[in-house]
Amino acid sequence: MLSTKGEDFRAFWTERHLCTLTTIRADGTPHVVPVGVTLDVDTATARVISSRGSHKVRQILAAGDGGLPAAVCQVDGRRWSTLEGRAVVRVESEAVEDAVRRYADRYRTPRPNPERVVIEIAVSRVLGTV
Repeated sequence: MLSTKGEDFRAFWTERHLCTLTTIRADGTPHVVPVGVTLDVDTATARVISSRGSHKVRQILAAGDGGLPAAVCQVDGRRWSTLEGRAVVRVESEAVEDAVRRYADRYRTPRPNPERVVIEIAVSRVLGTV
């Protein structure tokens, strides 16, 4: 699905941009936080590294095995892109290490964090101008 978006789309998601992650709280209100996001275009998977105890992680875990609807978005002037899908939390060391490597490639090497997990979003919809 994402592989048909073209090189401009792929490049936009590798440039260094701060993003937002939006999830929906149990009361139906949006929870929006700044995050770094990496995107694997080939598997349509967006990843966010986080601490196990963060509100966003607890919220996704509380949703159960089916995950929680989520969106990540980035903006650069008139260019913007939003990725929507279901978010789940992965705790396996291989998944976390892979997400950290991807994050370091796009942003910088993150500080060590023994409580690190990865939020994975299976992208099902793309909006935007790129």
